[in-house]
Amino acid sequence: MSFFKRAGSIFLDIIETIVIALAIFVIVYLFLFQPHQVRGNSMFPNFHDGDYLLTDKISYHLSDPKRSDVVIFTAPRNEDYDYIKRIIALPGETVKLEEQGLFINNNPLEEPYLNKETTFGGSFLEIGEEAIVPQDNYFVLGDNRNHSSDSREWGFVPKDNIIGKAWLRYWPLNSMGLITKIP
Repeated sequence: MSFFKRAGSIFLDIIETIVIALAIFVIVYLFLFQPHQVRGNSMFPNFHDGDYLLTDKISYHLSDPKRSDVVIFTAPRNEDYDYIKRIIALPGETVKLEEQGLFINNNPLEEPYLNKETTFGGSFLEIGEEAIVPQDNYFVLGDNRNHSSDSREWGFVPKDNIIGKAWLRYWPLNSMGLITKIP
């Protein structure tokens, strides 16, 4: 009889461990970190198609996003997809596209994370136009401007759409590491 008690006790311990591990996983996934895969080349050369990232979901509950942060957000035209882009302009700022580059509040924006390429306009914001970023919204662009669907096309990203900040690249292993503001 003691064998069955002992086996039952071990079985209950295993079930308890599994339930606790699942509860911890669900809490971490829902509230702290979420995995995402980069799809496409809109953030090349800093992020590649197929890179796997962990998204920090808690930081923006404690502070506001900053310029140059790489963020993951719900796509504005299709809520089934998440996009990865870089924050360029903050709420209340004026963003303007010119042939020579981007201007924030009439000051040229230094973007050391970019290859030297031309930033062209889109259907929302064309070359020579300017726009003021509304409260609780952000202007975001991909690092690979020639191959990015971003705020130039579809406008501002509401803060509520932002899932979190790209925090850690964990695949491929040779690129593994924390994601800094300017990779």
